[in-house]
Amino acid sequence: MVRRAVRLIVTLTLSVIVAAAVAWGALALWFDGPQSRVLAGTMAGGLALVSILLTALVRPFLRGLVTALLPVIAIALWWTSIPPSNTRDWTPDVARTARATFDGSRVTIENVRDFNYRSESDYDQRWETRTYDLDRIRGMDLFLSFWGPTQIAHTIASWEFGDGQQLAISIETRKEKGESYSALRGFFRQYELYYVVADERDLIGLRANCRGEQVYLYRIRIPASQARALLVDYLDEVNRLADHPRWYNALTQNCTTTIRSHAQNVNAGGHLDWRLLANGHLDQLLYERGQIDTDLPFADLRARSNITEMAKAAGNSPDFSARIRQRLPKDRGS
Repeated sequence: MVRRAVRLIVTLTLSVIVAAAVAWGALALWFDGPQSRVLAGTMAGGLALVSILLTALVRPFLRGLVTALLPVIAIALWWTSIPPSNTRDWTPDVARTARATFDGSRVTIENVRDFNYRSESDYDQRWETRTYDLDRIRGMDLFLSFWGPTQIAHTIASWEFGDGQQLAISIETRKEKGESYSALRGFFRQYELYYVVADERDLIGLRANCRGEQVYLYRIRIPASQARALLVDYLDEVNRLADHPRWYNALTQNCTTTIRSHAQNVNAGGHLDWRLLANGHLDQLLYERGQIDTDLPFADLRARSNITEMAKAAGNSPDFSARIRQRLPKDRGS
């Protein structure tokens, strides 16, 4: 009786794994396979049919299930070999890659984006070269921007310098002209990984004013030395991507999991938590860990951290960064 129960559990578990793997393989062929929709659909359907036949014809049944994984493995080997590129017909807002040059404590960054937006699709392009003094880093802030579902947000890191400068970096998809973001396509090899190195007026103003997103800003409790190490780690990756592009992935290489990877590189990463994926609750996680202000009740802090209306009022003002921080707690507590 026990052996039969164990065998049943193993069979059901393996069946679910095979079904999920075949579904992934079919979607990989559909999204990343031939451009012809007819051919891609035929190949995806063929994979499903072959897997079903192998499961039905190979005996015993468990061996048939394992055999059905072989064509999926072949597809996975092909899929992982698809190369990313830095030379596509990009949309203007991601057309240039940033590059950082270090000279002691000073870093010069080429292609810092500072667009002037009239709407999401109507803007003046400004790509600038800026120099920052790493010795003057005072700390790091985190933006959460909600475009719809409250379970998911877009995260943006920003560094504050003693001379009043702010440098924001947003980890995003690099889209080609005529291409739009799809959450499902984000799990496949459809978008290159892109670090937008920009002025806060660009990144935050775009989301609050043009896209109608709700934006929250939190001061992170982190020593200035660790904030500096984190920025250097970010910029090292910016340089690597300029030379060696990588794929974005909605699960493993997204705006939040990649921030955690950078934090781990400088010994600032915490343990895994479900809110790293459902990152609309990331501020609650940071509050529980004492990494943002805890002097206020969380609900009060969150209300004060909603900078959407202040960003709208600040518009394209030169003091945009100062104006959106007027209601924030002054002390980082680091």
